[in-house]
Amino acid sequence: MTVDEKQLQEIVQKVLSRLQDKQGGTDQKLLGVYEDMKDAIEAAKRAQAIVQKLSMDSREKIISNIRKKTLENAELLAKMAVEETGMGNVGHKILKHQLVAEKTPGTEDITTTAWSGDRGLTLVEMGPFGVIGAITPCTNPSETVLCNSMGMIAGGNTVVFNPHPAAIKVSNLAVHLVNEASLEAGGPENIAVSVVRPTMETGNLMMKHPDIPLLVATGGPGVVTSVLSSGKRGIGAGAGNPPVLVDETADIAKAAADIVNGATFDNNLPCIAEKEIIAVNEIADELIYHLIEQGCYQINKDDLEKLTKLVLPENRLNRKCVGRDARTLLEMIGIKASENIRCIIFEGEKEHPLIAEELMMPILGIVRAKDVDDGIEKAVWLEHGNRHSAHMHSKSVDNLTKYGKAVDTAIFVKNAPSYAALGFGGEGFCTFTIASRTGEGLTSAKTFTKQRRCVLADSLCIR
Repeated sequence: MTVDEKQLQEIVQKVLSRLQDKQGGTDQKLLGVYEDMKDAIEAAKRAQAIVQKLSMDSREKIISNIRKKTLENAELLAKMAVEETGMGNVGHKILKHQLVAEKTPGTEDITTTAWSGDRGLTLVEMGPFGVIGAITPCTNPSETVLCNSMGMIAGGNTVVFNPHPAAIKVSNLAVHLVNEASLEAGGPENIAVSVVRPTMETGNLMMKHPDIPLLVATGGPGVVTSVLSSGKRGIGAGAGNPPVLVDETADIAKAAADIVNGATFDNNLPCIAEKEIIAVNEIADELIYHLIEQGCYQINKDDLEKLTKLVLPENRLNRKCVGRDARTLLEMIGIKASENIRCIIFEGEKEHPLIAEELMMPILGIVRAKDVDDGIEKAVWLEHGNRHSAHMHSKSVDNLTKYGKAVDTAIFVKNAPSYAALGFGGEGFCTFTIASRTGEGLTSAKTFTKQRRCVLADSLCIR
């Protein structure tokens, strides 16, 4: 059923009221959402003892129901996220929830390796860590909760979330939906839990709790550093500043369209999105022409200075600009742009603060390069060693290979918008926790398991 804007607004307000009632201490209750972090962890621990004993078929039934509920609530969750955080695009967030539902790996990702020979049979199976502690961002709040839950449950774990304080309501609704899906499929409650008021203190309590052996952080460098300093096993999905390189062999018109589509998706909130362009000088003017044709606004020098002061006052990122669309950003510096404007572009050196810093808004600085080797050098510098994501438009296999080896990122998208990396217009599975910093890359169910070797000597080899 299609929900119109008025109906959707009414549903959102009802859900927000329900969440506010819970925070006010009334008897309204979201499943899995607790006042106290210690109580949440204890509940998840009890649930994990049940989940670990569930058959893979039973786990898959729960995950299938989470997929169903994600699709059914995609519009609601998208609308709530934009209303609560003030960031992003409702239509694009709906697409992201659909992607989570359809392309997040489940129990099929959990496999067994076997050796059989003269000395018997050895199995390597993937077992759960137990209760996982997860910190989630405001950029993809419910998407990350739902995606992580499916992968972690597939591995036999339960999960304790400490959502970003700017996205509490939508994150906790996602936690509720996970538990609702579990109960309906015959599973336990509290397979995912959270707290009513997540703070740094509740996050620290979670990270230090003895019943949580694995921590997963999806967010900025600060939270990832905290997790990696905890003394526990940590999976860190940190920041990136993905450059997109365009060489003289590329299909320039297509490259421009792909870059703008990728960089404006959900107002540039995805960490994989194109954040700056490096263009070989030979084709730079042609690329700029096509970028403007795709709805880019080329800002002049005076207005660029205003934009820089707005976005990076005192060299600190203005959170009020993050996830805003291009027309809103232009209005904030006194420019009324036409309705077709999707992105802001300008030329500058790689050291310009709006190029060197990750902004998470549809602003693309363009850096000229003498040739592809100079472009690769500039792109590697701009990626800042995050090893997160990088993109390139080229028809030269040699140039693509050279760049891929030099930048050495977890994601490398060629001749497509950045979101192809998540299976949206490209092959492969979806994830919203990309652990570039700790080396796991695109996480899935098997990421949240540990290897267990089971050896039977001198038996069960019947060849």
